[in-house]
Amino acid sequence: MPNPTDIAVRQKSRVLEIAFDDGSSFSIPFELMRVYSPSAEVKGHGPGQEVLQVGKREVGITGVEPVGNYAIKPLFDDGHASGIFTWDYLHKLGSEQAALWQQYLDRLHAAGFDGDSGREPGTELPGAPVQGGCGHKH
Repeated sequence: MPNPTDIAVRQKSRVLEIAFDDGSSFSIPFELMRVYSPSAEVKGHGPGQEVLQVGKREVGITGVEPVGNYAIKPLFDDGHASGIFTWDYLHKLGSEQAALWQQYLDRLHAAGFDGDSGREPGTELPGAPVQGGCGHKH
């Protein structure tokens, strides 16, 4: 398992720059991190329970908390703060970035979004509950 040698949060360009002791280094967009957060809120509690994240193009990171010697917990400016990103997972996000982006865009398209429309701030999933609702369909 590669370990990080350097981590930097770049607010202006909205990327997490991370270098590993295996010689690899990546600039991982905050948006990619947010839509692939390893949290139950995003991944669900099992296969097929993933929750498609929309409207995250402009998401920011307000802070990063260390989790032991094996991970970080980014604090996203949309209130999401429950994803624990291990070094292995960050390496995967960086090294598989192109494929993960394509999978995300394909999922947006399958949900009925054209082009990048599902990435824009303020976007909601079709049929999503109205803000302020309890989340149950009546």
